[in-house]
Amino acid sequence: MAEEPYAVLGVARGAPFAEVRKVYRKLAKELHPDANPNNKAAEERFKRVSAAFTFLDDPERKAKYDRGEIDADGNPKFAGFGGGGRGPFGGGDPFGPGGPFGGAGAGRRQTGPGQPEFEDMFGDLFGAAFGARGGARPGFQAGTKGQDIQTTIKIDFEDAISGAKQRVKAGDRSIDVTIPAGVETGRTLRLRGQGGPGQGGMPAGDLMVTVTVKPHSVFQRDGDDVRMDLPVSLSEILEGGRVEATIPNGTVSLTIPPGSNSGTVLRLKGKGVARPGAPGDLFIRLILGLPEGDNGELKALLANWSRRDEPPKR
Repeated sequence: MAEEPYAVLGVARGAPFAEVRKVYRKLAKELHPDANPNNKAAEERFKRVSAAFTFLDDPERKAKYDRGEIDADGNPKFAGFGGGGRGPFGGGDPFGPGGPFGGAGAGRRQTGPGQPEFEDMFGDLFGAAFGARGGARPGFQAGTKGQDIQTTIKIDFEDAISGAKQRVKAGDRSIDVTIPAGVETGRTLRLRGQGGPGQGGMPAGDLMVTVTVKPHSVFQRDGDDVRMDLPVSLSEILEGGRVEATIPNGTVSLTIPPGSNSGTVLRLKGKGVARPGAPGDLFIRLILGLPEGDNGELKALLANWSRRDEPPKR
């Protein structure tokens, strides 16, 4: 049986999801294999924490678990046969008068006057699985759910921002995984029924895919927003104009206002993480880039300019 997810994360059972996510992100950052090379203990704990978070990341599943309707494997919990008294049958002798297996000869047979004998109640109730006297039918075995399979994938920064599909290996199979927009390093995706096969008619296990997002040389993520630096020339800074910029999901024609400064930040709404209905924004910081090589002409210009130049406010 799977571990109790709240205990794995170290939060109180029933904790709000915002708290669960905050704790998970902290743990995932501390335990990630990239931060703990060759540390098997940290790697194992990272997998356990990721699996616990994945279980609680589904609002409906979390609510059912918090109400005690399912266990940590996601399987339903079965209630008793009525209540109000002692035991699962509500008190009293279950085989006596008024009991679920008593009264009016229910659950008994007569072998002779005044000689009641218990009938095979289990054969009546569960005849498909049990034999005539309550024993298991020859060849019958209790079913077991298939094992979950753990694997990892590395994805490009752009795919984490915009979403994508990627093929992963699960044993001798190749499975296409849908990468949701906004996925972060340490997130585990659960593919139901894609794990090991079940036994005795029970369902297959799940495929657990833990994601690592490759760092990017230009783009940095800030929640659902993305930040980047854009080199621009002196004339573009002073005079303004339009420039082509490569952004995570393509290219954009960007207008630079005249008189901008190095360090000016431009905001493009909706060009960050492509979450449906609420995408993040892209923040572009302008960075002055001087031409390489001999800048004698520029130095001469600055020499004349310095006579009337005033230092900027700092």
